[in-house]
Amino acid sequence: MVATRALDLVEGDDPLPESADVVVIGAGIIGVSAAWHLAKAGHSVALLEKGVVAGEQSSRNWGWCRTMNRDEREIPLMQHSQSLWDTLPGEIGAEMGFRRAGLVYVTKDPAQLASWEAWLDMARPYQMGARMIDAEEARRLAPCPGEDWVGGVVSPRDGRAEPALAAPALARAARARGATLHQNCAVRGLDTTGGRISGVFTEKGFIRTQAVVLAAGAWASMFLRRHGVDMPQSSVHSTIFATTPGPRVSEGPIYTPEVILTPLLDGGYLVAAKARGRLELTPAGIRYARQFLPSLRKNWKLVELRFGRSFFEGPDAWHGKWSFDQPTVFERMRVLEAKPKASIVQPALDAIAAAFPQLSGLKPARLWAGWIDSTPDAVPVISPVASLPGMVVAAGFSGHGFGIGPGAGRLAADLATGAPPVVDPAAFALSRFHDGSKLRAPAGI
Repeated sequence: MVATRALDLVEGDDPLPESADVVVIGAGIIGVSAAWHLAKAGHSVALLEKGVVAGEQSSRNWGWCRTMNRDEREIPLMQHSQSLWDTLPGEIGAEMGFRRAGLVYVTKDPAQLASWEAWLDMARPYQMGARMIDAEEARRLAPCPGEDWVGGVVSPRDGRAEPALAAPALARAARARGATLHQNCAVRGLDTTGGRISGVFTEKGFIRTQAVVLAAGAWASMFLRRHGVDMPQSSVHSTIFATTPGPRVSEGPIYTPEVILTPLLDGGYLVAAKARGRLELTPAGIRYARQFLPSLRKNWKLVELRFGRSFFEGPDAWHGKWSFDQPTVFERMRVLEAKPKASIVQPALDAIAAAFPQLSGLKPARLWAGWIDSTPDAVPVISPVASLPGMVVAAGFSGHGFGIGPGAGRLAADLATGAPPVVDPAAFALSRFHDGSKLRAPAGI
């Protein structure tokens, strides 16, 4: 087993442009989508990444492209993303691994079943096509002879894509449209004139611009604080692994109480075990503890609190005010790595073999971990910053940013250029964390 995930590397550009209509900071799925939509609309774009395209969470996730079980505020944007997942591969001429193969959730817990049914009642006006299934259909769609499902839910319009392929494909497409891509090029800070953004300082030079999209994932809050902007954000450590090829039990992902299986194009499965995520004590966590407390209380059984290296290094550590003309933490940590929790692998394989005897021959192929950047209500920020004109933030996607990424990038691009927004952005406003509007603790998956 190799302790890494697959990643499709992308060629970049050199040198930096002197100016750009929009600078996008961060080349994960959100940033590359924003760059693609901006370039497609005819804007000059510089896409800047301190490491490599999709080097962090955009290549470390489950690959789900789901509307099912999302917060209601995200549903319209996710539905737009679904349409983009349908059309983008043909438009850019590249494989992104997207398949509308459906999602199946099964359970033995009547209370969980009731929660899914309540969600469907809420979502009915959005005409998603998801529906409850009884025990017999659950056994057919999740063929586990040893499991006594009480029922579940199926979402046939949802699907999955390949995290290792999607963002790199969009990055290449953005370059083909005229955007420039600069990897291993950290943005150290912003220049302002009259209180408005007038450029960005990078380790390789200065770029003049009046518009910035900050799609920096777990690093967004720290970067904003350096410029006097407060965004509550915290990171949770999670481990997943990929298996060797095996028989197909479903064309789409299956959620069970013990493991989550996602089919991959190579014939293997991506496996997420129902192990606790690790929440490490950090200066950022202490700073935002009050805002995250309702969420932590509600999801206490899903996380374990630990003290670790992230107290001293990484985006949640204390970095104070750094200089823009000296190397920064961004150069010292090109990729935010997390040590995978190898102890989850064998129990997960045992659970798979018990539930799906036909998969008893699966072996682990690759193991990795990531840091999931979260907000107190588990809904992202896709928002202009009132105190910093020219800045649009697109971060805090709370573990479900990959599927919504194409639409989120489009919305960020619209906000950065003043185009009519593809959906109403009010639900994603940064101001909700300061004026208390529409805040509530997040639901489970």
